[in-house]
Amino acid sequence: MRLDPLVILLNKNFKLDKKYYFISGNENTLIDKIKLLITENFKKEGGFQITYVDSIANFIGEISLFGDQNIFVAKNCKDINEKNLNNLKNSKGIFIFIQENSQKTKVIKSLFIKDKDSYLIDCYELDRDAKIKILNNYLEANELSFEKNLYWFLIEKLDNRYIFLENTLKRIFELDEKDITILNIKKILTIDDTGGQKLFLSLFKKNREILVFYREKIVTLSDVYELYYYCKFFCQLIIDCNNEREYDKKIPIYLFKEKKTLIDIYKKYNSRKKKLLIELLSTTEKGLRKHGDLSLVFGLRFLLNIKKITIS
Repeated sequence: MRLDPLVILLNKNFKLDKKYYFISGNENTLIDKIKLLITENFKKEGGFQITYVDSIANFIGEISLFGDQNIFVAKNCKDINEKNLNNLKNSKGIFIFIQENSQKTKVIKSLFIKDKDSYLIDCYELDRDAKIKILNNYLEANELSFEKNLYWFLIEKLDNRYIFLENTLKRIFELDEKDITILNIKKILTIDDTGGQKLFLSLFKKNREILVFYREKIVTLSDVYELYYYCKFFCQLIIDCNNEREYDKKIPIYLFKEKKTLIDIYKKYNSRKKKLLIELLSTTEKGLRKHGDLSLVFGLRFLLNIKKITIS
């Protein structure tokens, strides 16, 4: 059956009681957030361990090795069919599939929609209604209310990508109530627009310049988390595109001023470097899962490693 990701995001008491979770869509930061919330939910129940595999075929082999109290996560939909899903029915493990939208996901999604022991969770950029629900949830949790003009200004300006919206709201609600004004929110929004994004665009600068800029822009763990997702977004764009023309078309319109720099970065990549980038993202993501956050030093090392791969 289909499940709105906002149900998981906004309802802490929502019961995740299915065997299969297929997380799809085109908004990577929301996909990652939903995966994190699902795995944390089961880990709180005790005994569950996370095992990452390449495909559903590996699930079948791994179960006998790791037992039933496992959360199996696969970042593609390879080998998913009705027969293979049925082969997993008798196990007690939880199975999470993560796959961005593509032509091949359409048929597969229908399997999870029909299955009573499955949730299909489609993750797309947040629309106005979704941002209203999220902001209202934050206001209720913090026992606050905003003046009308400030409220609608924020709804208009909040990012449509979940992790950036979340980081902005965290900064806002860290302010004293008297300091939550349109002027201060504009300052926070400016920081969000120029921090992680501009650091990625500074890859061709000298390490000393990057270090100075990093220390200026990245001062909290929330900043590091945001930097990670900005870099992951740009890196994934490089990895997924097969040529410069395809890459050019996929660069978001709002980055038109930075297009030349982004294309210059892409030109540095070949298949070998893309593999190194995939390994770096995987290692960094495992560190994020293990520690719950990223230290300031870890974030800087991550950025400099991207630069090393790019210019090598």
